[in-house]
Amino acid sequence: MEQTQSVELDQELLKIVTFQVNDEEYGTNISLVNSIEKIMEITRVPNVSEYIVGVMNLRGNVIPIVDLRKRFGLPAKEFDDETRIIVLQLKEIEVGIVVDSCSSVVDINKGDIEPPPTVSGDVDTSFILGAVKIDRRLIILLDMEETIKNV
Repeated sequence: MEQTQSVELDQELLKIVTFQVNDEEYGTNISLVNSIEKIMEITRVPNVSEYIVGVMNLRGNVIPIVDLRKRFGLPAKEFDDETRIIVLQLKEIEVGIVVDSCSSVVDINKGDIEPPPTVSGDVDTSFILGAVKIDRRLIILLDMEETIKNV
């Protein structure tokens, strides 16, 4: 009976929002996502981490905005018509993350999530919960609490 229960847990579906940063596809649990917004006016804030591009007023709430390209140490890219801000609710903080584009919402089986790849060298994998393959796509699942830590 226990074996049947573990198989059922592995088949538990998880909805994730997928998005692109620097031609890589990432995902996060949809339960963390409040909204997905087009780029709007962002006010710069002095003396913050370089990956925090500023704050924005979203429906009366002032929220910090994190550029995932900068957070991951990737080259900067001008915002364009595809650029989106994914507004997340993480415990008591609401924060926006800037992504190159937002793709879709997909269902994955929790049992299909593979552990983060082991990479030697200075690569920081603390942001990664795991990876999942869907058809020919590889989606890296991000630990958003770790990703926006110290905001």
